[in-house]
Amino acid sequence: MWLLPPAGWRMLDRSFTFMGRARDHRRAAISPDGQRIRLVCAGDDTSVRRILHLAVSALRRMGIAPQACGNAEIVLAEVLNNVVEHAYADHGRGVIEIEIERRRDVLDVHVRDDGRPMPRGEIPLGRPHDLDVPPHALPEGGFGWLLVRELTETLEYHRSANRNELHFCLALTATNRIN
Repeated sequence: MWLLPPAGWRMLDRSFTFMGRARDHRRAAISPDGQRIRLVCAGDDTSVRRILHLAVSALRRMGIAPQACGNAEIVLAEVLNNVVEHAYADHGRGVIEIEIERRRDVLDVHVRDDGRPMPRGEIPLGRPHDLDVPPHALPEGGFGWLLVRELTETLEYHRSANRNELHFCLALTATNRIN
């Protein structure tokens, strides 16, 4: 984990302490060329909400179109919430690192954490639910990975040295692909 941004990077948020609890760690920086964002936050609900807001603000500053920003926000929210709810479920603490780079017509995103691995070492399929049921029978969750798969161009997961890394690309030119 980097404690200071690389030379020339501009800080977006300085709420980071070098000692203390994981929930106190939050850092955001944008590259000098304005095409890369690095974000670090604690793996808890409050920190994820804050870093998601910073990420979306930074994407807007990069000139990302509103539709693509919305898609990025949905995917990041689903991914980060899964890290909090599942990867860090046992011990409730840890750090999440996010790197976003604009490359021509895509956003290239890496999300890393030190939590539990994905079930069976794979990204869940995210199957569609039957929504033609009475309101009381509607499922409460389980749509997240389906949304992530629908909105991403590529989606890859691997675990190395007790770290999870999810890599995905989001199209910047596509319209909303969810029917």
